[in-house]
Amino acid sequence: MNFFEHQDRARQNTQQLIGLFSLSIAVMIMAIYIATLFLFRMAPRVWWHPGLFLYVAGITIIAIAVGSLYKIACLRQGGSVIAQELGGRLLLPDMADEQGRQLLNIVEEMAIASGISVPEVYLLDRETSINAFAAGFTPNDAVIGVTRGTLQHLNRDELQGVIGHEFSHILNGDMRLNLRLVGLLHGILFIYLTGELLWRIRGTSREDKGLPLWTFGLALMAIGGIGLLCGRLIKAAVSRQREFLADASAVQFTRNPNGLTGVFQKLQQMDSRLISPAAEAASHMFFGNALNPSFWEDLFSTHPPLGERIRRVGGLSASALPLLNSSRLLLMLAPTQYY
Repeated sequence: MNFFEHQDRARQNTQQLIGLFSLSIAVMIMAIYIATLFLFRMAPRVWWHPGLFLYVAGITIIAIAVGSLYKIACLRQGGSVIAQELGGRLLLPDMADEQGRQLLNIVEEMAIASGISVPEVYLLDRETSINAFAAGFTPNDAVIGVTRGTLQHLNRDELQGVIGHEFSHILNGDMRLNLRLVGLLHGILFIYLTGELLWRIRGTSREDKGLPLWTFGLALMAIGGIGLLCGRLIKAAVSRQREFLADASAVQFTRNPNGLTGVFQKLQQMDSRLISPAAEAASHMFFGNALNPSFWEDLFSTHPPLGERIRRVGGLSASALPLLNSSRLLLMLAPTQYY
């Protein structure tokens, strides 16, 4: 299977998972509607009330939308802000060492290969592990961050594979997609918090009147909690598919699957974790797992197993890539030299 087929499969899987996310929200709406029927003591005599259903659906969608938009507004910051929070410094040609200048050359090559503008590059000097990330809401404010350990432990082909992978995230809008999924999860959390509020005020009214309301609150907590669990599992699955897509795109950009395979093999032996306290909030952006492994991290992992990534990349072929036109090929072979 060539990388174009791998990309198509990853995109199709993503669309199916997004559809599953939408279905889970629809199931939540139906569950809240049924709970509302019991709240107003309509069930089991009445199971279908169109007016009430539209009211419940509208309120639920508005609540999720408000929670989502609030979270997106809080997280919608430029890539440079995230890079600086992670301890990165802007890498400029006249201030870079030999490893930094090689990195800038590779970033320019991948910008030409992917057809997007050259992003700013940040170097995480204190991080000795092998890792990298792309951050930003749009290609215009996107940046690429690379740890010092990545420059120290990878050869040029391997570093090119990592940078090509990050360019795929920028090109395919993965950062924006992930931000929207995080927003939706926060909207579902709003349902849970509403139920918790109703449950907590159960003591403010008489028992015969308060019982249905706090029971309804417990129902909302259960619905919101299950929705959050399902949503996080789906979000993690979407992220894993986007990693497969980025791996395939990196082979397309570099025309060399061996570079990326070499990185994965080194990650099996070396560390990819970060020491920055901000790494947890940005862990989904990284090339490799940036956190300490645990049962819950494995369950909700945003990155596929390294063995599976090696198997898929090892089966890719660069032979299906159309030849580049002569001017673009010359640019790739002779990028601006910073050293």
